[in-house]
Amino acid sequence: MMKRVTIVLLLLLLAVIPSSCTSPSESGRMRVVVSIQPLAWFAERIAGDLAEVRVMVPPGGNPHTYEPLPRQMRMLAETAFFVKAGSGVEFEIDWMERFMTLNPSLTVYDAARGVALLPMAAGHGHQHGSSVFRYDPHYWLAPRNGMLIADTIAGAFSKEDPQNSALYRENARRLKEELEELDAFIRGRLQGLGNRSFLVFHPAWGYFAHAYGLHQIAAEEEGKSLTPRQMERVILQAREAGITVVFVSPQFSTAQAETIARGIGGVTRSVDPLAFSYDENLRAVTAAFLEGGR
Repeated sequence: MMKRVTIVLLLLLLAVIPSSCTSPSESGRMRVVVSIQPLAWFAERIAGDLAEVRVMVPPGGNPHTYEPLPRQMRMLAETAFFVKAGSGVEFEIDWMERFMTLNPSLTVYDAARGVALLPMAAGHGHQHGSSVFRYDPHYWLAPRNGMLIADTIAGAFSKEDPQNSALYRENARRLKEELEELDAFIRGRLQGLGNRSFLVFHPAWGYFAHAYGLHQIAAEEEGKSLTPRQMERVILQAREAGITVVFVSPQFSTAQAETIARGIGGVTRSVDPLAFSYDENLRAVTAAFLEGGR
């Protein structure tokens, strides 16, 4: 009920905002909005000083439950274009249609274009209303998918600002070379990993696991708290797999993960699927999985 009231108030507030999706920022740079922080990293690397990139879901925000602030909604009226994750993140499912209704001339680019989305493991769909979305939305956590994101965002900038297209394309080319090196680094580091199974509370690392021959065991089911029986099942599965680390996302409560960790005589460790510094974050995550797999 409260969520519906919030939405109605936002719509009433924004009904009087004029729609103008081509206004530059005060600095004169193109203003671009993305839904999540990793996409902001890609946009900034490709645009350089030519764009001002804003993020809808802020650091620490949970894209499965986040609701935009009125000032963020107003920001869209002065945005050149919007880059969405496009893979079933609840924030976008709940809000993209409203964004478009309020800003009918806003151009939206889908960062998941060309990505082969993976199904969630059985029983781990993301719940939205009466539907369960069976595709894992966290595709950006595999560097080779990052290369596709780079191409899509470079294409968006080139279309919106054709006179600087060569710069955007060159920046994307260099970024893709860096992502090739990142992919090789991760593959090399994980090649000799002993225990290739890892336990996460929130199932965000399926693409990473798929890319590098790992097995993700996820505790959470459909975004719901675990029942005592489910907790027992997860603890037993972790013990059988020789797992002593429960990886948690900073956007979620760690209470149940800590209970699981105690049940396996282990610890929790944070790995962030939404960190801004994409390359540094995946190197840190690789180190964490290495340590957890020993």
